[in-house]
Amino acid sequence: MALLASTPGTGAIATAAATSLGAPKSSLGVPRSSCSSRSLGLKTLVAAMQQGSGSTTVVTSGQSSSSGVTEVDKDSFWPLVDGAGDKVVVLDMYTQWCGPCKMMFPKIVELSSRYSDVMFLKLDCNQENKPLAKELGIRVVPTFKILKHKKIVAEIAGAKFDDLVRTIDTVRTG
Repeated sequence: MALLASTPGTGAIATAAATSLGAPKSSLGVPRSSCSSRSLGLKTLVAAMQQGSGSTTVVTSGQSSSSGVTEVDKDSFWPLVDGAGDKVVVLDMYTQWCGPCKMMFPKIVELSSRYSDVMFLKLDCNQENKPLAKELGIRVVPTFKILKHKKIVAEIAGAKFDDLVRTIDTVRTG
């Protein structure tokens, strides 16, 4: 798993550098990072996210960019949720082959720029992450889990953008 943390403005530089070096691209067209997970510990990443008020981008598994949405896996999900503190966390559970998931992702990126006080995560419900998907009760994709204080407080099953926005607003203000 590759990890890269950047402060505002450097994500684009890292992406541009990776592109110019001919780095392979993920299925989302984002250059894969060559950074080692050992080069930056998970505790450091979590601390940076807490201090950054949403301005820190974490790139994991080469699937995310400076979009404001963090790709997680079975190993990184709960530590990031624990590190979120009082922030609302929105988890986008998707698969690579899901058409509605692909349609929702640009809207999730838009929400991540609108709500700087909300942490947006995404989980590919592939075979590797099946234990976490099962633990979280995934039945259909896309499914959005809304967490607050480390607990799931709401779920939106399906590509229901308006319902997702209403639920995020309700959880944020509640």
